[in-house]
Amino acid sequence: MSEIPASTGAPLPASGTVHWIGTGLSTGRAGLALVCERAEQVVFWGRTADRAAARLAELGLTGRAEARALDHAELAARLRPGDIVVSMLPAAHHATLLRLCGEHGAHFACSSYVSEEILAEAERAAGSGTVQLTEAGLDPGIDHLMAHLLVGRARAAVGDAAASAVFTSYCGGVPAVPNDFRYRFSWAPAGVLNALRSPARYVLGGEERTSERPWEATRQLVLGGEEFEVYPNRDSLPFVAQYGIPSGWPLDTFVRGTLRNAGWRQAWQPVFETVQSGDPARIEALAKELAARHPMTDTDRDRVVLSVDLEVRTGSGDGWHGAYLLDVTGDADESAMARCVSLPLAHGITRILDGALRPGLNRAAEDPAEAERWMAFLAGAGLAAEFRESPISIQGEPA
Repeated sequence: MSEIPASTGAPLPASGTVHWIGTGLSTGRAGLALVCERAEQVVFWGRTADRAAARLAELGLTGRAEARALDHAELAARLRPGDIVVSMLPAAHHATLLRLCGEHGAHFACSSYVSEEILAEAERAAGSGTVQLTEAGLDPGIDHLMAHLLVGRARAAVGDAAASAVFTSYCGGVPAVPNDFRYRFSWAPAGVLNALRSPARYVLGGEERTSERPWEATRQLVLGGEEFEVYPNRDSLPFVAQYGIPSGWPLDTFVRGTLRNAGWRQAWQPVFETVQSGDPARIEALAKELAARHPMTDTDRDRVVLSVDLEVRTGSGDGWHGAYLLDVTGDADESAMARCVSLPLAHGITRILDGALRPGLNRAAEDPAEAERWMAFLAGAGLAAEFRESPISIQGEPA
């Protein structure tokens, strides 16, 4: 995927109006409340005005935002230069909204990965002074913050030349109390199944590898004495450059992947057989069946676990090891996933409101100093991650 430079235009001040589009489960109480607190005006766009109003009531934010039915013509008529459009819609809708932002001189924010379509729209907006904030949720988002901080600390400890580096980043939304299936669906099962159909590319044992069936690369991971299962997903390799891994660090391992409760692979064997068939009708039927059999109900609690780990060793055998662990369980007021997605995104929106983000395409916080600010905010908002670091002695053990 190609990159584009930051906008060369003078920064366009934010108007103070935020258009939050989407009422789904990732729209959390804490994140939207922060935006309502900081923005001069918030317009909350849902499938219908009644649905938007009902969601505001569920979140305890009635009267804090204006509820509107999403209509692109009406949204276009309401947009003013410097407004911020926040897309909480499925990723396929981001480019359309970003194009609308480009036409009206509005800033844009979402929590999803940068796509070729987003890159193209951001390039069209270059020179406008507007900000396009992406990858600013949980994964991608908080994981990026942790990665940049770990790389920065490791470089300070061992420099830009080393014998080997091992980097892993695993994230998962799982049931707080595992069921027999080891999963409950809080979003469309079709999305989960389709993700399993995408090959995973990563580095393991110093070699680039591709898993056509990512679940076949599942391994055990122990965190705080608790056992999980993890497997690679998507293409990890572009993130080597994005995280600023020095070229002088030969990569033994570089994997970004998904975390599940122990026992997941065995419980999902029938699912894998259907996914492997590639039959769209069978996969669609299975998605509907799974949604009915394993939903996340009002009495269930979800859990988010994010582990980002970096170990760098020098030629003499010493080195540095650091790791972040975020472990959040939802409650009756807000799911862990909604909190972990919407809070970092909301903080990014406040940074646009403050004029603190550079014009052009941004991914969460790629500068270590800015990443520190985001992590400090998250900790203060109740999303504190555990951080551990230690030098490695010549004998290979923590000093």
